[in-house]
Amino acid sequence: MKLAATLWMLAALAGCASVEPAPRPLYRDPVLDGAADVSLVFNRGLKRWEMFYTNRRATLRLDDPKDVSWVHGTPIGIATTDDGNHWHAAGAASFPAECTGATLWAPEIQDFDGVYHLWLTIVPGIHKRWTGERRIEHLTSTDLRTWTCAGNADLGSPKVIDASVIRAPQGGWRLWFKDEQGGSKLKVADSPDLKTWTVRESVSPLPGEGPTVFQFAGHWWLVADLWKGLLVLRSDDALYWQEQPARLLAGTGRHPTDRAKGQHPGVTVVDGRAFLFYFVHQGGEPEAETDERWHQRTVIQVAELQVKDGWLTVDRNAPPPDLRQAFHSR
Repeated sequence: MKLAATLWMLAALAGCASVEPAPRPLYRDPVLDGAADVSLVFNRGLKRWEMFYTNRRATLRLDDPKDVSWVHGTPIGIATTDDGNHWHAAGAASFPAECTGATLWAPEIQDFDGVYHLWLTIVPGIHKRWTGERRIEHLTSTDLRTWTCAGNADLGSPKVIDASVIRAPQGGWRLWFKDEQGGSKLKVADSPDLKTWTVRESVSPLPGEGPTVFQFAGHWWLVADLWKGLLVLRSDDALYWQEQPARLLAGTGRHPTDRAKGQHPGVTVVDGRAFLFYFVHQGGEPEAETDERWHQRTVIQVAELQVKDGWLTVDRNAPPPDLRQAFHSR
């Protein structure tokens, strides 16, 4: 008995000693340095987790400080991992030209019934100002590399971005998005077949973007970017929502590369744990003091969500979670 107890204690101590927080930042694109808007998916064929993300052209230097061309002409990057903590660039995703365009934003990937579904924001052309139409295209794939056009999501507006899609508890599918023509409100639409969508209403009176909807700790949650912290809504049925009093990531972090507000959340729930992935502009870093364009650069950070008194909390200043158990290759 004493030997067994000793062995158990040694194993427990070894387990504690082997905790390895994920790096901060979790991921930085090595080419354009503009990783943002992530969506994580498990690649069943390669048996590993992958991260799809908007890759802003952050290293582009423009004479006009109001020129936002660097946020256009953007590819969708792919990063992969074998252990969960360390992510590596795997190039840009390739999509059919007939349903996409020069500017690609905000990938949303879901695995439904053995088929990968991607909702991608398309902006035709490259714009110097925040102009032009936006639309959301649906694509499908069986391997996350070869994609087929599955139709435009007609959401009743010529300026829609940032899809988040779930299989609705009541049947069919439900999609949340930002309607820029409708006051940048977050709206919701239902579909029986992922082809025809019926827009219902705004889920919040506040303007925002980048909604992500997920199940965690017995509730449905919606987290979205308000540009001054993250909005949190809670629901029992993904239809009727309560607003959380406190915003997440509203301030700045204390650690290098995390010293700005957290933006455009993506949440992945694995084995009952919820991991919040967000991007951070680098304007709060020392390099920005001598480089007026350093603020364009963005990195991906991760923190673990917890529930306290019925609402979501997150401590971005704590050591990042160890992602190896949840996101290792299989």
